[in-house]
Amino acid sequence: MSAERYYQHISDLLARIHTMQGAAIERAGARLADVIAAGGRAYLFGSGHSVIPVMDVFPRYGSFVGFYPLYDPRLMWSNVVGPNGARELLWIERREGYIEQFLQSYPMDAGDALIVFSHGGLNAAPIEAAQYAKARGTYVISVSSLENAKAAARSHSSGAALSDLADIALDNGVAPEDAQVDVGRPEKVAAGSTVASVFIAMSLVAEVGARLAARDHPLTTFVSPNVPGVAKDHNLRVFDEYARRWFARGPGPVVR
Repeated sequence: MSAERYYQHISDLLARIHTMQGAAIERAGARLADVIAAGGRAYLFGSGHSVIPVMDVFPRYGSFVGFYPLYDPRLMWSNVVGPNGARELLWIERREGYIEQFLQSYPMDAGDALIVFSHGGLNAAPIEAAQYAKARGTYVISVSSLENAKAAARSHSSGAALSDLADIALDNGVAPEDAQVDVGRPEKVAAGSTVASVFIAMSLVAEVGARLAARDHPLTTFVSPNVPGVAKDHNLRVFDEYARRWFARGPGPVVR
């Protein structure tokens, strides 16, 4: 059964990430905890399907203020064809020079970190997001397929892949083709990179949360209203705290 084969592929993939990337995830979690504890921001960025782990980190039940997702609707899609369609998205994320226009609205400096998600790690948007952050002293963590970076031709004018620019390059462990299941055709079906990236993202949330809790750092956590004892306005107060921290820091360099 093909569904069973997919389950086995994904189970093996997550086990490999846990085994091979566990130490790197811990190092990344330690740095992110330091950033958040010091009042910095742990930014998250992705384009195309790689926006999914960004959306799943915050606001999400079980996550907390300190993570700052960066969303650009031009680098997402809400349609397959037509306005904000997938083809238009693919065109924009491959064009050099755009991403600086988006990121210049957000203050980044050496007290911050940026996590960049991209399966291929070769398009202009993720590469230039990492370049933008590095130029400002921001710590960069990438989540991508290292196998893809080795096998595929470099398309950015810098000659770099996303993983080349990262202080910590986390490997999603997925082959360049992404699809997992052979159905007897030249093309496989059923992708694996989204599951892998969300697994890594949630592993980072767990690692950072545990480290902050061990320091007695307050966690303003987004909580399911179905949890007993949670006040009805709890998540409203989470949003208020996020907004307070967001607007407390305007564009440009920050004096710490």
